[in-house]
Amino acid sequence: MATEKKLGVITLAGLVISAMIGGGVYNLPQNMAQSASAGAIIIAWVITGLGMWFLANTFSILSDVKPEVTSGIYGYGESGFGKLMGFQIAWGYWICNIFANVGYAILLMDSFNYFFNPYFKGGNNLLSIICGSLVIWIMYFAVLAGVKQATFINNIGVVGKLIPLLLFVFILIFKFDFSVFTTNFWGKDVIPSLMDKDLGGLFPQIKSTMLVTLWVFIGIEGAVVISSRANSQKDVGKATVIGFLGCLIMYALLSLLPLGILSQGKISTMSPPSTGPILSTVIGNSGNWIMNLGVIIALLSSWLVWTVMLASLPFEAAKDGTFPKVFATENKNESPSYSLLVSSILMQLCMIVVYFSNNAWNLMLSITGVMILPCYFICTLYLWKMSKADGEFPNASPISREKALLTGVLGSIYAAWLIYAAGLSYFLVAAIIYALGIPVFRKARLESNDGKPIFTHGEKIFAALIIVSGIVGVFYTIANYKVLLG
Repeated sequence: MATEKKLGVITLAGLVISAMIGGGVYNLPQNMAQSASAGAIIIAWVITGLGMWFLANTFSILSDVKPEVTSGIYGYGESGFGKLMGFQIAWGYWICNIFANVGYAILLMDSFNYFFNPYFKGGNNLLSIICGSLVIWIMYFAVLAGVKQATFINNIGVVGKLIPLLLFVFILIFKFDFSVFTTNFWGKDVIPSLMDKDLGGLFPQIKSTMLVTLWVFIGIEGAVVISSRANSQKDVGKATVIGFLGCLIMYALLSLLPLGILSQGKISTMSPPSTGPILSTVIGNSGNWIMNLGVIIALLSSWLVWTVMLASLPFEAAKDGTFPKVFATENKNESPSYSLLVSSILMQLCMIVVYFSNNAWNLMLSITGVMILPCYFICTLYLWKMSKADGEFPNASPISREKALLTGVLGSIYAAWLIYAAGLSYFLVAAIIYALGIPVFRKARLESNDGKPIFTHGEKIFAALIIVSGIVGVFYTIANYKVLLG
C-alpha cells in the first residue's frame, strides 16, 4: 500500500477525544453516583487519573522509542511476547471495538426515543434494531469512501459533541452549591428526603466506579491504532497525552458538579442521559433537549471513529501475516474494504443478539471493558520488559530508561487492578471470544509460509489455556445466560 502519512497531531488528538467521548459520557453523572458518594467519586478519579496517565504515557513512550512499530496496539504485544500474543491483542481489540459500536447503536436509539417516544424505548426494540442496523451500513459506506474523509467528518463531530458538554459544565459551575455537595459526602447516611442510602464502605464504592471510568477512557490508544497514517510517531504520543488530559478534566467535572446541584440519591435514579434531567433542573425542559441532541451528535461521531479503528487494525495485522491475507484488501480510496465489510457484518449479528437482552447497554459496556483490559495490560508489560532488559531500550531515546520502567510498572499495576475490579463473570465470556480466534491465527500462520512452526512450545501451552478457559466460559454462559442478558 502506498498510503501517504497525512494525519497531524490535531487530527490525531481529535480522533483520540472522539473515540473516548461517546454518548456514554452524557450519562456519567448517574453511572458514577449509582453506587458511590461524592468523596468516593473524587478518590476514584484520582486513582483513575493516575492510572490512566501511566497508560497514556505507556502509549506515548512506546510510540517514541519504537517508531518502527506502526502496526497499532497489537504490534507491541507481538514485539514483546510473540506472534500468538500479538494476534490475541489484535483479535481482542477488534472484537472490543465491534461491541463498543453496538453499544453506541443502543444509546443512539435510546436518545431518539426522547424525541420520538415510545418508538425507540430501551434502544433495543425491533424498530431500534432496524434503524441501528441501517446506521451500521451508512457508516460502512462512509469509511469505504476513505479514511481521510472520515477523519475530516470526525473533526466536525468533535466540535459538535463538545459544545453541549461545555455548556453543561459552564452552567453548573455558576449554580454549584458547596453545602449540597458536602451533604452525605461519604455515603454513610440514610436521608429519605434526598433519596440517599447507606452505600457501604469506601472501598466497595470506589470499586463500583472502575468499569465506568474504564469505559469512558476506552479509545485512549486511538492515535496508536492508526499510527501508520500519522505524519510522525511523535505526533502520536502528543495526541495521546492531549486527548487524555482534556477528557480527564471533562469527566471529573461532569460527574462531580451535579452533586453540587442534586443529591447522590436523586442522581442515581435518573434515566439516561442523566445530564439532561440535571440540566433541566437548572434551565428548564430545554436542558433535556440540548443534552439528548448532544448524545446523538456524540454517538454518530464516535461511531464513525470506532468504525475507522476497527477496520484499520485487522488490515494492518494482515499486512504482516498476523491476520489472514484477505484482510489486507483495500479499495481505490485506500480504505480497508474487506476488514470493514467483515466488521460491519459482525456488528450486524451483535445487533440481533442485543434484541434479546433486557439490559443491552450494560451488557455491551461490560463485555467491551473486559475485552480491552488484556490489551492494555500487555502493552504496559511490554514497556516494563523492554525498559528492564539490556539492549532492548534505545540508548538515544529522549525518554530515560528509569521513567519508562516506572511508567510500565505502575501502568501494569493499574491494569491489573482494573482486571480485579471487573470481576470474573464477563472474563469467562471474553475467553470464548479469544478462543474462537485460535483457528484464525492458525490460518494466518499457514499463509505466512515463513518456515517457522505455527505455534512455539510456549504458544501451544498458551493456546491450550485459552481454549480450556473458552470451554469453561461456554458452560458458564449456558448456566447464567439469563443473568448475563439482564
